[in-house]
Amino acid sequence: MTKIKNYAVFKATAQLKKPIADATHTLTEISFLVLRITTESGIVGESYLLSFQYSPGAIAGAMKDVGEMVIGREVNETVKCFEDLNHANEYFGLEGINRWAQAAYNMAMWDAWCKKLGQPIWKVLGGSRKPISIYGSGGWSSYTPEELIAEVTDYKSRGFRAVKIKVGKPNWKEDFDRLQQVRAAVGNEIGIMMDANQGMTVPNALALARAARDLNIQWFEEPIDHSDFEGYALLRNQAGISLAMGEREYSTLPLRELLTRNALDIWQPDILRLGGVEAWRDSAALAKSFNIPILPHYYKDYDIPLLCTVSNGVGAESFDWIDPLIDYPLEIKNGYTLPHDRPGWGFSFKDASLTEI
Repeated sequence: MTKIKNYAVFKATAQLKKPIADATHTLTEISFLVLRITTESGIVGESYLLSFQYSPGAIAGAMKDVGEMVIGREVNETVKCFEDLNHANEYFGLEGINRWAQAAYNMAMWDAWCKKLGQPIWKVLGGSRKPISIYGSGGWSSYTPEELIAEVTDYKSRGFRAVKIKVGKPNWKEDFDRLQQVRAAVGNEIGIMMDANQGMTVPNALALARAARDLNIQWFEEPIDHSDFEGYALLRNQAGISLAMGEREYSTLPLRELLTRNALDIWQPDILRLGGVEAWRDSAALAKSFNIPILPHYYKDYDIPLLCTVSNGVGAESFDWIDPLIDYPLEIKNGYTLPHDRPGWGFSFKDASLTEI
């Protein structure tokens, strides 16, 4: 009795005191769409996606459209379901909102199937429970210097060993000044990464990277537009700093283009954009074939167990946004965390945090 009987879509919202911004977007809301599928035997599989304030009706509509197509499916048939949804979605495009919805069902199906088996997903996929490095993320461009320093020093006081901050100001020298302040605040024992969210030109990204060399920046994330493969190749050859990207990709095609150009140091898959568990692991395998490590984007509660199933995973990103909204947040100690040992993904959103839509 593992067939999907019904589904429901909910919204949850994290507390945000004021808007935050990076080089390309201003976020006025930190919101999530939560999917729950129920099998004929009453097992509930759950997944969520990060939505912010953008296109809430369109995303929810896509999730409901997919829901009608998966009713009656066996929850263990994730590959067949993914292929069938690819066929159905092809008419309107395989990238974008449809892919997000497709991934949400894939991940909820994995949750339900592992709960049926009574095992955590990392064990079902042949992984070993091990500590995974995790870094504190944020450092928004909209922060005042005081807010920026308060955040990174808070991460340090909580045991994080690395922090990531946003860059991409109109004048790259302002970014450099902020990086210098962060280094002075956290000391040399804390790793620092910088993320431009595709908001810089090649000349400005190159200038910032060269200026920041002495600050021991671990990597430069999405310095330029994600489709400028030649620009990434130029920066990797000339900037003298590791390049990371991947969070905006809906397939492994851009990864292949970057790898064949020797234009990437770290692959950062986003499990919702790629399409779910199998797509995430496929991208990790492709990166591994070029000896490229993976350090996924945002979804730590999904990425931590999956990182235990691949050999080239080096860490995960941490935001605190969903922690107050779920029953079992990950415990982070001294910059590391372990995957849950409960069945499925090991956590669920609290009913009180959800509003059905």
